[in-house]
Amino acid sequence: MTLPRSVCVFCGSNFGTDPAYAQAARDLGQILAKKKVKLVFGGGNVGLMGEVARATHNLGGHVTSIVPKAIAQMELQFDEADEAIVTDNMHDRKGRMFARSDAFVALPGGIGTLEEVIEVLSWAYLAFHSKPIVLVNINNYWDPLLHLMKHLVDHEFARPQLLGSVTGNDVLLVADNADQVLPVIEAALAYRYADNLMAPAFS
Repeated sequence: MTLPRSVCVFCGSNFGTDPAYAQAARDLGQILAKKKVKLVFGGGNVGLMGEVARATHNLGGHVTSIVPKAIAQMELQFDEADEAIVTDNMHDRKGRMFARSDAFVALPGGIGTLEEVIEVLSWAYLAFHSKPIVLVNINNYWDPLLHLMKHLVDHEFARPQLLGSVTGNDVLLVADNADQVLPVIEAALAYRYADNLMAPAFS
């Protein structure tokens, strides 16, 4: 199977109530570094954002930080990124994160994380892109969102392929922990290549 060249990680700028969230962020960062998959993230140095970036960087992984000017001016930017991009606003930030990523992964987070996930999810649902989107459902954190997605399907406001199994053409995929993230992405890419659902983008 083919690994993505880069993965965009959405996650919280806080640590949350469960220490497992921060551990998952560190685990994911280490996995990306070991597999030589570039990390693209929102540029913060605090909370889960800081944890995943430091874990990637500390093992020699490539980190691309994309941060809005307002956050950079608050001195909340991760300073050890291999590539640091400062954008004028949040819209430009999200556009650049999308353009530089081959897949999207959401660790636990708040309103900002949820908004980022929903945006790339809606684009995928409308077939504007075929990049895998994976929720890392640490200790069932994302269950309420998954229940809402099922509610949309049950009431016929969304097609059944909105979410489902790990493989196949489901728009929203789920991993229970950091170790499952890249295998889930690889399985999705293999299925989509086989059915010509997306053009090969990786070397």
